[in-house]
Amino acid sequence: MSSKRFTIGKAKIHLNPLRVEFPYSFIGFKEKLDFIEILEFADGYENEILQTPEFLHLLDICACVLGVSYYKLLAPFEIEAKEITLTKSESEFILDVYENGLGEFFARNKLKRYGKIKFSSEKYIEQKKPNISLRDRILLPIGGGKDSLVSVQLLEKANLEFTPFAVNPKGPIISSIKRIGKSPIYVKRILDKKMIELGRMEGFYNGHVPSTAINSMIAALCALLFDFDNIALSNERSASEGNVEFDGRLANHQYSKSLEFEKLIADVLKNATGGELKYYSLLRPFSEVKIANIFEKENRFDDAFSSCNANFKLTGHDGNLWCCNCPKCHFVFLILAMDMDKDRLIKIFGKNLLDDEKNETAYKELTGLVGHKPWECVGEILEAAACLFALCGKKDWQDDLLIAKLKNNLVNYYGEEKLKNALDDLLEDSFDHLIPKNIYEKVMFNAL
Repeated sequence: MSSKRFTIGKAKIHLNPLRVEFPYSFIGFKEKLDFIEILEFADGYENEILQTPEFLHLLDICACVLGVSYYKLLAPFEIEAKEITLTKSESEFILDVYENGLGEFFARNKLKRYGKIKFSSEKYIEQKKPNISLRDRILLPIGGGKDSLVSVQLLEKANLEFTPFAVNPKGPIISSIKRIGKSPIYVKRILDKKMIELGRMEGFYNGHVPSTAINSMIAALCALLFDFDNIALSNERSASEGNVEFDGRLANHQYSKSLEFEKLIADVLKNATGGELKYYSLLRPFSEVKIANIFEKENRFDDAFSSCNANFKLTGHDGNLWCCNCPKCHFVFLILAMDMDKDRLIKIFGKNLLDDEKNETAYKELTGLVGHKPWECVGEILEAAACLFALCGKKDWQDDLLIAKLKNNLVNYYGEEKLKNALDDLLEDSFDHLIPKNIYEKVMFNAL
């Protein structure tokens, strides 16, 4: 019997409208399993770009990255892409997507894979000098939460041209983009139904995948199709903090939003396009406190945005914008409370989450008093602790149930000096980022 392995096939392009099919298979198991994922693109591109070596090569890399959604069903130790040629650094990048991008998935399913997965493509190729030219403008992924909308605010104030981008837009993504008032670029991603069904069945695994890595590769295809030389993400510096130690590594729910991953994918995209395509996070220098402070300055998105993943799922938006029960709701409420008017914040969420006894354990987890950092896109543990402590000194918040109740816990655990110093650090911008100098100077001037 052949070894158990996950295989990645060559993408197939169909025209009018543009539709790309990505084939995947499991071989060597009791039953051979085949899947097809589909991307559907809008019109407005030149057909010639589809046959360029640069686009076809990015399509190969994209095929490998999108495969994580299928690989996780059985998570074998071997991954094979026989029809695809990559450079050595690109192959290492793909392996990183599977090993570290699936870090949470491995940890929560107790699967030890770090350093044991073997990825092989047809052969290594030498990096050739690409020959394309892209227009000087920005493709801006919109997630429907506060972060990408802060990027909108900064780019607008800097008078930098940008176009909103989203994969499978629903709910707050659509409502937020309507408020932005610019024509977006949307891509429809169609997951194989069989994969979704198997993920619910016994004998198969399920769990978190690095969606930012997936959407970033789709954005890279769109950058070439629709002529953009910048992809600007909205990942803050706290995304680099992990959650739990597992299998000798730190598993990070937000790994594909981390600076470590950003450097890898930026290098791959730059080299694959001869230096034309730039990839970076516009918010990387900022803490969550700074981002919340910028967001607070405008109210046009108050009834349109949501960072809540409990109510915002693949199937669409169900019910209220905020569930008020998940770690994301708890953290965003806390971080916005630092600068936002209290009545305005309570109106956005529909209730005061810091004055509700049932949220006590949730805020203890966010601030590191119990458990571990939640498996969600939330800020650093010390950051949350410093913010909650700071609210103890704000007249509007200091008497709320959880503020008053957790103050002594925070002081006893961290000490006042550490909490105050942490808050000071949050107000200082980091210089560890990949933002191009011309964009950085304009954006930072408007972020002051």
